[in-house]
Amino acid sequence: MSVVEALPELVTASPDRTAVSGRFAAGGRWLRHIAGSPSLLLAYVWVVVMLVAAVAPRVFTSRDPLAQDADALLLAPSPNHLFGTDDLGRDQFTRLIHGTSLSVQAAVVAVLIGLVSGALIGLVAGSVGGWVDSVLMRVMDIMLAVPSLIVSLAIISALGHGVVNIAVAIGINSTAGFARLMRSEVLKVSGSKYVEASVFAGHGYAYRLFRHVVPNSSRSVLAAATMEIGSAILTVAALSFLGLGAPPPTPEWGLLVAEGRTFIATQWWLSLLPGLVITVSVVAVYRIGRSLNRGRTSVVA
Repeated sequence: MSVVEALPELVTASPDRTAVSGRFAAGGRWLRHIAGSPSLLLAYVWVVVMLVAAVAPRVFTSRDPLAQDADALLLAPSPNHLFGTDDLGRDQFTRLIHGTSLSVQAAVVAVLIGLVSGALIGLVAGSVGGWVDSVLMRVMDIMLAVPSLIVSLAIISALGHGVVNIAVAIGINSTAGFARLMRSEVLKVSGSKYVEASVFAGHGYAYRLFRHVVPNSSRSVLAAATMEIGSAILTVAALSFLGLGAPPPTPEWGLLVAEGRTFIATQWWLSLLPGLVITVSVVAVYRIGRSLNRGRTSVVA
């Protein structure tokens, strides 16, 4: 078959092939962008390591995070104990690795609660409008007017201590931000030309909402949710540091920092090293979220 004879088949098959090639091209741009930015590459590597530690901590250590050793009390960092040991002889690196699961899970659950509830409120407010929009946004404004830590403390006081309650408190507290962002995106997308063209084409309201408005409005919200995970990790650690999270001896990042402050003058590594891990984790997640929010990659698309 000559090229001329095969041309009609090529034209017919071109949409699917174009879509596939477009996905490969987008993936290639994403990889090139990561490779061309050392800070972004390190952020992705750190997040991958963090996720592996949260899912399978035994990959990094075979020790028991609760095992005590009376002959290894308050040892400094060494090849045998990378982050030293605490006053009960427990390996701090092991406790930090096993604590990753609790901290990351709490942060992800908190963001999911805020994302789902906030996106639904913002979608209803932006698509319905009128007095419904006014009432919902005034409630969100009230939530935003109160400092987030105070709101979280109030919710935890009502629900009780524990990592699950911390996640719920942070999720409820982040609802207002997601709601306002979703509402603004819905209003912006609803006034776009392709939505107007859909109206002239005779498409119904539900079709326009779920075919055009929701997918295109969700991109910025999902990018913001990535950055919010970093903030949630920090808030979970802060509330656990105050004693509102997992009870001892459960390993958790904020609790490790709190337990080491008693020995901060002599065994500074007990608080400093877990604090550095928290800081790097927050910065790495925020770096990825900022990249997605700027639209430099096609991960959310």
